[in-house]
Amino acid sequence: MQPSGAKDTQLRESNSQKVHPQPMEEAANQNPEAVEAMVSRIFTNISSLKSAYIQLQSAHTPYDPDKIQAADKLVISELKNLSELKHFYREHNPKPVCVSPQDSRLAAEIQEQQSLLKTYEVMVKKFQSEIQNKDSEIGQLQQQIQEASQKRVKLEKNLKLRGLSAKESENAVDENGLYIMDLTPVLFRSAVEAAYRAIHDFSKPLINMMKAAGWDLDAAANSIEPDIAYAKRAHKKYAFESHICQRMFTGFQDEFFSVKHENSAVTKDSFFHQYLALREMDPLDAVGQSPDSLFGNFCRSKYIVVVHPKMEASFFGNVDQRNYIMGGGHPRTAFYQAFLKLAKSIWLLHRLAYSFDPPVRVFQVKKGSEFSEVYMESVLKNFIVDENEEKPKVGLMVMPGFYIGGSVIQCQVYLTGVKVTE
Repeated sequence: MQPSGAKDTQLRESNSQKVHPQPMEEAANQNPEAVEAMVSRIFTNISSLKSAYIQLQSAHTPYDPDKIQAADKLVISELKNLSELKHFYREHNPKPVCVSPQDSRLAAEIQEQQSLLKTYEVMVKKFQSEIQNKDSEIGQLQQQIQEASQKRVKLEKNLKLRGLSAKESENAVDENGLYIMDLTPVLFRSAVEAAYRAIHDFSKPLINMMKAAGWDLDAAANSIEPDIAYAKRAHKKYAFESHICQRMFTGFQDEFFSVKHENSAVTKDSFFHQYLALREMDPLDAVGQSPDSLFGNFCRSKYIVVVHPKMEASFFGNVDQRNYIMGGGHPRTAFYQAFLKLAKSIWLLHRLAYSFDPPVRVFQVKKGSEFSEVYMESVLKNFIVDENEEKPKVGLMVMPGFYIGGSVIQCQVYLTGVKVTE
């Protein structure tokens, strides 16, 4: 038996205790560290997503497709991580019967982050659309560049086929002050090739007229350059080409090509304008319009030194044509017209050479020089050299070489003491 006071005390303590439902017991058994870790991962993931979004924005200024694609993949990866966290949380934390205020706050924060993710998804789609537009603009610009290049090539072909008259050459500069035809080493190289063809072409009628006049071609070739061991008798034609070339290129290193002139103030542009003016003109028309021009005087002076009076007398029976030329005229005979084509090609090459800054320099090689593949090119493409013999030597220089900028245009030479294959 307990005292009555003790009983009252025990009864009051028993009445003050409350009975809790089952959900509160489950909530009490949850691991708070796991929940805290989950929330921490969510906030870390959100921070990573913000960083990826900032990278996506910065990749647009300046516009970089590779960086944009990398940042876009990073944003998608972070969104997937958030989605996996959501599913993980729902699988391991089913909705309780009674949710505490702390859980409600966590749910609200998650809902807020999900809303932000939707905003990011919209921005990503917007950026993707802008990327597509930029790609489309780049494609259009590339197409415009290609079309412009095609038009330029077509224009150059038309200029080559149609040519520029003297009047057109004055308008050969566009509104930006650029020449329609570019002054390039490629253009000069093509002029060198044209000059060499012109020498070859003029030598043909010259040799034929010598044959018709009864000349001894072997003796004539030997008088030009004696003691040359030709691989074939037909190769003696190179002696006449060499003779023509030597006479035509005399004075090439002079700015005025050794032609008398009055105006000494000549600019690089004026040389190129002269080239454009004469490039596609008939040389006979050119000397007919301006008999005493620089080109006209050049043609007269070169004809006198290339065609010997004895040679001309044997061709035509007199030297009337020579006297007419020395008197300041330009005859319209077929032979002189053939010579004018040669003179024009050499004159154009000289005009181009002095259009460059610094001017193109000409160089020659002497007979007996050792063959060098750097500075020389053989006119015989199928020659062979015996292993026991010395290196081939230069017998004739058929066409000089040129220094243009830092490159070399090889001179054309005939090698002596070599054999040729059939």
